[in-house]
Formats: sequence, structure tokens, C-alpha cells
Amino acid sequence: MISVLLALVAATGYGVSDFFGGIAARRVTALRVVVVSYPFSVLLVLLIAPLVGGHADPASMLWGLAAGVASGLAVWWFYAALADGPMAVVSPVTAVLVAGIPVIAGFFLGERPGPLAVIGIALALVAVVLVSREAPDETTEEIIGGRELRFSRRVALLTIGSGAAFGFAFYFLHETSPDAGLWPLVGQRAAATAVVWTSALAAGQFRGLHGEPLRLALAIGVLDVIANAALLYAFHGSMLSVVSVIGSLYPAATVLLAMVLLGERIGPTQKVGMVLALAAVGMIAAN
Repeated sequence: MISVLLALVAATGYGVSDFFGGIAARRVTALRVVVVSYPFSVLLVLLIAPLVGGHADPASMLWGLAAGVASGLAVWWFYAALADGPMAVVSPVTAVLVAGIPVIAGFFLGERPGPLAVIGIALALVAVVLVSREAPDETTEEIIGGRELRFSRRVALLTIGSGAAFGFAFYFLHETSPDAGLWPLVGQRAAATAVVWTSALAAGQFRGLHGEPLRLALAIGVLDVIANAALLYAFHGSMLSVVSVIGSLYPAATVLLAMVLLGERIGPTQKVGMVLALAAVGMIAAN
């Protein structure tokens, strides 16, 4: 039960972080936001890790570094996919891979959740897709600013690559030792920062922030640390398949905040997804 709660904390942290990122991205590019938030999160983990304790064994640090590279690539590819492809397709495809890959990995690791948890996992996978949808239509094309956004072969590869990288980042964190404390997160955030800075330099977006975007970026850094720490401890207390699928419900928090704070309307598909997400968590927690 504690692991389920920690996974929910992680999902909430990721969701609120994405919400703040969306607000900041209305003034500056998303890459400029993470260029600031990622290194700030490294500093935060460096301050907290010694207080928590733990032994930074080489294997756990390598898993942390691998998770950072994977998550950094995932962010890079996800933004690239959104730049040229329809969000209504890119977001749900990415989301189902983020949730599905760790579930498959858990199965091969020998995890066998109970019957009720299996149903909950299946419902959660469906919920992630439904909540992640940004538009009610089923088209694979959008017109934005006079430019056609198509789910081309390049966008498809970027989308699949992003979802897979996020999914493997979850798996890599799961493989760290419980005795390592938060030290693997130091490696994870540092490696992710290196990848994000590289992508920002390549895209010509390596610039500082000020004002509200800077404040939001710092808040995102704090939320990322909370979410990743909660997820790490959740992985050490429960099965990869169970924790990852709950952690992947983060779009629900983003959608809920957009509805309550910004007055955005959500479609019937997303409402169904929210209900399924609640049902899924209940089934997994009760198992």
C-alpha cells in the first residue's frame, strides 16, 4: 500500500510539473525551461542525498546514469515529435509505451501480480491513453499556424523512441539498490541534464530565463525531485509492473489542473479515462 501511495505521489508530481511546464512553454520554448529545471534538480538532490543516507554502489549509480540518459533522450524526442506531429496522436502513443514497457519487463522478470491487480493494470493502460488525448477527433493530421502537422514516419519513430526511452528509464530506476538511497538520482538528473543541454544547443535554445518562466522552471525542478524520489522508493517496495503503471497516470493530474485552474474543457474521452484511472488505482491498491 505504501508503494502505491508513493507511486501516486510520483504521478502527481510529474503531472503538476507538466502543467507548470505547459504554462511556461506559452512564453518560452519547453527546451529552455528544462535547460534550467534539470540542473537545478541536480543541486537539490545533491543537498538531500547525504541527509537520507545510503551507499552509492557502482551498479546503482550506473543504473541511475542509464535512467538519466534514457529520460533525457525521451524528452528530446518527445518535443521533436510534438514540433512536427499531431499531439492527439503523439501523446497517447507515447503514454502507452511509458506504461506498457515496464509492465512487459516486469513479466519477464518473473513478476506475477494478483488477478485484481492485473485487471487494474489493464484499466490503467487504457486510462493513460484516454487521458492523454488532446483532441476529440481521430485524425492523424492537424493544421497549426498554416502548417500541416502529420504523423509521418519520422514523427512515428520519434514518438515510439520517446515512449520506449521513458519506459526503460522506469526499468533502470527499478534496478537500483534500496541501500543506495537517493544517490542514483544524482546520476540520473546529471545525465539527463547533459542530454537536454546537448539537445538545446543543437536546437539553438540554450538560453537563460527570467521572471515567471524562471520561477516555474525552479518549481518544476523541485517537483521532478519529489516525483523521482517517490518513484524510486516505490520501486524498491513493490513490483515494477504495478508501480510503473500508476506512475504513468501523471497526465490525469495535468488535465485536472488545466480544468480547475485554467478553465479548460476536457472531452468525454478524457473523462472516461479519469474514471478508469481511479478504478485502476483502487483495484491495484486492494490487491
